[in-house]
Amino acid sequence: MLSVNWDTVRLFLHVLAATVWVGGQITLAALVPVLRRLGAEIPRAAARRFNLIAWPAFGVLIVTGIWNMVAVRSQLHGSYLTTLIIKLVAVAISGVTAALHARAKSPAGLAVFGALTGISALAALFLGILLTG
Repeated sequence: MLSVNWDTVRLFLHVLAATVWVGGQITLAALVPVLRRLGAEIPRAAARRFNLIAWPAFGVLIVTGIWNMVAVRSQLHGSYLTTLIIKLVAVAISGVTAALHARAKSPAGLAVFGALTGISALAALFLGILLTG
Protein backbone atom coordinates (compact mmCIF):
# COMPACT_ATOMS: atom_id res chain seq x y z
CA MET A 1 0.00 0.00 0.00
CA LEU A 2 1.17 3.52 -0.75
CA SER A 3 1.97 5.66 2.25
CA VAL A 4 -0.30 8.43 3.46
CA ASN A 5 1.28 11.82 4.05
CA TRP A 6 0.13 15.39 4.71
CA ASP A 7 -0.13 16.10 0.98
CA THR A 8 -2.59 13.22 0.68
CA VAL A 9 -4.64 14.50 3.62
CA ARG A 10 -4.60 18.07 2.26
CA LEU A 11 -5.76 17.04 -1.21
CA PHE A 12 -8.35 14.61 0.17
CA LEU A 13 -9.92 17.32 2.33
CA HIS A 14 -9.90 19.79 -0.56
CA VAL A 15 -11.52 17.33 -2.97
CA LEU A 16 -14.04 16.20 -0.34
CA ALA A 17 -15.08 19.79 0.33
CA ALA A 18 -15.32 20.51 -3.41
CA THR A 19 -17.49 17.42 -3.79
CA VAL A 20 -19.91 18.76 -1.20
CA TRP A 21 -19.87 22.37 -2.49
CA VAL A 22 -20.10 21.66 -6.24
CA GLY A 23 -21.79 18.27 -6.23
CA GLY A 24 -24.33 19.38 -3.66
CA GLN A 25 -25.30 22.37 -5.80
CA ILE A 26 -25.78 20.17 -8.86
CA THR A 27 -27.82 17.66 -6.87
CA LEU A 28 -29.98 20.33 -5.25
CA ALA A 29 -30.56 22.06 -8.60
CA ALA A 30 -31.72 18.76 -10.07
CA LEU A 31 -34.10 18.19 -7.15
CA VAL A 32 -35.68 21.66 -7.03
CA PRO A 33 -38.29 21.03 -9.77
CA VAL A 34 -39.50 17.88 -8.00
CA LEU A 35 -39.42 19.55 -4.59
CA ARG A 36 -41.51 22.49 -5.89
CA ARG A 37 -44.32 20.06 -6.72
CA LEU A 38 -44.42 19.04 -3.06
CA GLY A 39 -44.87 22.60 -1.84
CA ALA A 40 -43.50 26.11 -2.21
CA GLU A 41 -41.57 25.94 1.06
CA ILE A 42 -39.97 22.53 0.43
CA PRO A 43 -37.12 23.75 -1.86
CA ARG A 44 -36.29 26.51 0.65
CA ALA A 45 -36.19 23.98 3.49
CA ALA A 46 -33.92 21.70 1.45
CA ALA A 47 -31.63 24.64 0.59
CA ARG A 48 -31.41 25.71 4.24
CA ARG A 49 -30.49 22.16 5.20
CA PHE A 50 -27.90 21.97 2.40
CA ASN A 51 -26.37 25.24 3.64
CA LEU A 52 -25.58 23.52 6.95
CA ILE A 53 -22.99 21.41 5.16
CA ALA A 54 -22.26 23.60 2.14
CA TRP A 55 -20.86 26.61 4.01
CA PRO A 56 -18.55 24.56 6.25
CA ALA A 57 -17.37 22.78 3.08
CA PHE A 58 -16.69 26.17 1.48
CA GLY A 59 -14.68 27.09 4.58
CA VAL A 60 -12.67 23.88 4.27
CA LEU A 61 -12.06 24.74 0.61
CA ILE A 62 -10.67 28.13 1.60
CA VAL A 63 -8.42 26.69 4.33
CA THR A 64 -7.14 23.78 2.25
CA GLY A 65 -6.79 26.10 -0.76
CA ILE A 66 -4.43 28.30 1.25
CA TRP A 67 -2.63 25.14 2.41
CA ASN A 68 -2.37 24.06 -1.25
CA MET A 69 -0.84 27.40 -2.24
CA VAL A 70 1.73 27.13 0.55
CA ALA A 71 2.56 23.59 -0.58
CA VAL A 72 3.15 24.65 -4.21
CA ARG A 73 4.60 28.10 -3.53
CA SER A 74 7.61 27.36 -5.76
CA GLN A 75 5.22 27.03 -8.75
CA LEU A 76 3.47 30.35 -8.14
CA HIS A 77 4.70 32.12 -11.27
CA GLY A 78 3.92 32.31 -14.96
CA SER A 79 0.91 30.52 -16.40
CA TYR A 80 0.38 28.52 -13.18
CA LEU A 81 -0.04 31.75 -11.21
CA THR A 82 -2.34 33.22 -13.87
CA THR A 83 -4.54 30.11 -13.78
CA LEU A 84 -4.54 30.17 -9.97
CA ILE A 85 -5.64 33.82 -9.91
CA ILE A 86 -8.49 33.08 -12.32
CA LYS A 87 -9.49 30.14 -10.11
CA LEU A 88 -9.47 32.35 -7.01
CA VAL A 89 -11.75 34.84 -8.80
CA ALA A 90 -14.12 31.98 -9.68
CA VAL A 91 -14.08 30.81 -6.04
CA ALA A 92 -14.84 34.34 -4.83
CA ILE A 93 -17.70 34.70 -7.33
CA SER A 94 -19.07 31.33 -6.24
CA GLY A 95 -19.04 32.30 -2.57
CA VAL A 96 -20.48 35.79 -3.08
CA THR A 97 -23.24 34.66 -5.44
CA ALA A 98 -24.12 31.75 -3.13
CA ALA A 99 -24.55 34.23 -0.28
CA LEU A 100 -26.67 36.48 -2.52
CA HIS A 101 -28.71 33.45 -3.64
CA ALA A 102 -29.39 32.52 -0.01
CA ARG A 103 -30.71 36.04 0.64
CA ALA A 104 -32.64 36.47 -2.63
CA LYS A 105 -36.40 36.84 -2.37
CA SER A 106 -37.49 37.09 -6.00
CA PRO A 107 -37.60 34.15 -8.43
CA ALA A 108 -35.32 36.12 -10.78
CA GLY A 109 -32.75 36.72 -8.03
CA LEU A 110 -32.85 33.07 -7.02
CA ALA A 111 -32.40 31.96 -10.63
CA VAL A 112 -29.61 34.40 -11.54
CA PHE A 113 -27.59 33.99 -8.36
CA GLY A 114 -28.13 30.23 -8.34
CA ALA A 115 -26.91 29.94 -11.92
CA LEU A 116 -23.90 32.18 -11.28
CA THR A 117 -23.01 30.16 -8.18
CA GLY A 118 -23.16 26.87 -10.07
CA ILE A 119 -21.26 28.10 -13.12
CA SER A 120 -18.51 29.73 -11.08
CA ALA A 121 -18.20 26.66 -8.81
CA LEU A 122 -17.81 24.43 -11.87
CA ALA A 123 -15.25 26.84 -13.32
CA ALA A 124 -13.25 26.78 -10.08
CA LEU A 125 -13.39 22.97 -10.05
CA PHE A 126 -12.19 22.77 -13.66
CA LEU A 127 -9.37 25.23 -13.02
CA GLY A 128 -8.36 23.26 -9.92
CA ILE A 129 -8.02 20.12 -12.02
CA LEU A 130 -6.05 22.12 -14.60
CA LEU A 131 -3.63 23.20 -11.87
CA THR A 132 -2.88 19.57 -10.96
CA GLY A 133 -1.79 18.81 -14.56
